[in-house]
Amino acid sequence: MTVISTKAIVFSAIKYSDSSLIVKCFTEEDGVKTYMVRGVLKSKKGKLKAAYFQPLTLLQLTANHNTKGTLNSIKEAQVSPMYETIHMSVVKQTIVLFISEILSSIIQEEEKNEILYNYIETALIWLDTHDSISNFHLLFLLNLSRFLGFYPDTTNTESSGFNLLEGSFTNSVYDKTTITGKDFVLFKRLLGINFDAIHTISFNKKERQSVLKLIIRYFELHLDGFKKPKSLDVLESVFS
Repeated sequence: MTVISTKAIVFSAIKYSDSSLIVKCFTEEDGVKTYMVRGVLKSKKGKLKAAYFQPLTLLQLTANHNTKGTLNSIKEAQVSPMYETIHMSVVKQTIVLFISEILSSIIQEEEKNEILYNYIETALIWLDTHDSISNFHLLFLLNLSRFLGFYPDTTNTESSGFNLLEGSFTNSVYDKTTITGKDFVLFKRLLGINFDAIHTISFNKKERQSVLKLIIRYFELHLDGFKKPKSLDVLESVFS
């Protein structure tokens, strides 16, 4: 067993018995870790609060990490930094639930990945501190693919289509995994920009839904076992 101090992002928390939680976190120092947090749902005097383990909360942890594959435990936790707006905004909360479901599904590695950690942390802080967020989840997912190894190849952007399976632009537009026409134009708008330029992208409701379906299809083609998130319908209703 190793005692470690690390930053962490909460991916999920599942109730275990009447008083405990099983919490999955992405830690900066050790990758994905799962913790048994005993008594947190009933204790009002303990160091750990159930509110600390809301989806995508940013934490500073002192934890016991086991080396034999058993559940880990948290000795101390602090929310750091504390969100200013996410928990007061239905739209932002819905985005967070959607993103947390995807991250929990696709990030499984129990090893350090500081670059990926920093991307997620920086994106969440950006979401918390900005108002132009209606396309945030689209850009977050597309740019996440860079860290997962399948960001679109942006050479030959003058081509007339984009092959979702190959991850590249193409003029062979009759392949069933190639997008063309309006979908192609909408998809291209998101390529190569960061969050600070997101206000330059304007989608209406139908366009936003179309682009999101394309990105989810893109993830399905590149990640074994990836499934459409259960929270997708809620997300779409919030932006309707």
